[in-house]
Amino acid sequence: MITCSEAWLEPELMDVIRLFEGAASLEIGQTATLGGCVFENRLLIGDREFFFTDEEPFFGETEKKSLFKRYAKLSLYRALSTIFEKKLPWGSLTGIRPTRLAYQQLQKTGEFFSLFEKLGVSEENTALTARVIEGQRGIYERREGNVDLFVSLPFCPTKCIYCSFITAPIAQTKKYMPAYLESLGRELKASEPLIGNLRSIYIGGGTPFVLEDEELETVLKMLAPLRKNGCEFTVEAGRPDTFTPKKLQICRDFGVTRICINAQSFSDRTLSAIGRKHSAAQVTEAFAMAAPYGFDVNCDLIAGLTGESLAEFCMSVDSAIALSPANITVHTLCLKKGAKLKEETQSLPDGLLSEMIAYSREKLTAAGYEPYYLYRQKYMAGAHENVGWARPNKACVYNVDVMEETADNLAVGANAITKKLFLQENRIERYGSPKDIPTYLEKVEKIIEEKNKLWRVSLN
Repeated sequence: MITCSEAWLEPELMDVIRLFEGAASLEIGQTATLGGCVFENRLLIGDREFFFTDEEPFFGETEKKSLFKRYAKLSLYRALSTIFEKKLPWGSLTGIRPTRLAYQQLQKTGEFFSLFEKLGVSEENTALTARVIEGQRGIYERREGNVDLFVSLPFCPTKCIYCSFITAPIAQTKKYMPAYLESLGRELKASEPLIGNLRSIYIGGGTPFVLEDEELETVLKMLAPLRKNGCEFTVEAGRPDTFTPKKLQICRDFGVTRICINAQSFSDRTLSAIGRKHSAAQVTEAFAMAAPYGFDVNCDLIAGLTGESLAEFCMSVDSAIALSPANITVHTLCLKKGAKLKEETQSLPDGLLSEMIAYSREKLTAAGYEPYYLYRQKYMAGAHENVGWARPNKACVYNVDVMEETADNLAVGANAITKKLFLQENRIERYGSPKDIPTYLEKVEKIIEEKNKLWRVSLN
């Protein structure tokens, strides 16, 4: 456990403690003080004492608090790194978006390399961040009125054992489908006046292609009046065993420009172990089936899945590259509360996971892909990251906007999180719809009312 002289810091410091296996069992006391522009942190961990000082000028209370937190976390990271004789790939950074810090520092000083070095970020990850920022050139835009529309279809054929989302097998939730589509239509109709400059539409899941043809067509018809500017339009089609030519044709007929084929792995043994009901061959078949329709294709892989060997993961990377999708995202396994796998698995050795990630970076770069978005999550194996790689001019606008939080995200459906940006005030307000479908159906009018209120506030 940890006790800190500033109680509000304790949850932030716990994020650092979670990075080191075994650190949670230590008795840690930390005293954080500020004198002028000097941040001092004294730590007592067991019978060892550490003292760190960092100096940096600041302007205003907001920046002071941010730096106070930064150097408290960095001091704890330095101490634990010494005790466990271990350095982590992102150093003391625990935030979801390393690129946000990099952008802020670029605006402040013109470079971010020295800050990342101070915070213990590896040279490889500092260079990766720079490549991501370059990959976002021409897409990254902070402008009032920009908005992305997210449509939640939380239905799946089965639930993967690493999944912590609300999705349940379609056999259990199909009874809600008529009412769900009707409620979705009401939300979308009410959303039309809220949409300014629409940059992208993203239908996510779940597995949207688990819907029947007529159901999928109903959703796309409801969206047609909203997409007036020919913006990027993505359907996270999902698992290859749900693909049919009819569904692909429906998507093309309604202007979909991008689909996602969520392979996760090209190892049949791994797919079976994680609860998938399809084979690696079916992933390849889904790509071949989609090819005549002209979509850009996103493909996801996960490093660190149950018992997967380095050879199996490397084979998956090679197989994905061979299919030449527009985008390949390499996730690191993240086990959250609610995931069955969290209770049943042991972490992979850090070295093995690092080898997997290094291989993916090397091979994707050699194949002509460049990283264009990255994000991190709590409880990620090895304290690594998720990285989206794209072929030239094939980056997904939605992925950039949502990860960098540079545009409003108007989200509809169960478990949908709407985000409204107040750029002048440098803040974001969130509104989360109920996670479970029955509660969402009961409260849809209240949801519409609350989102209208949020947007009206922004216009005053």
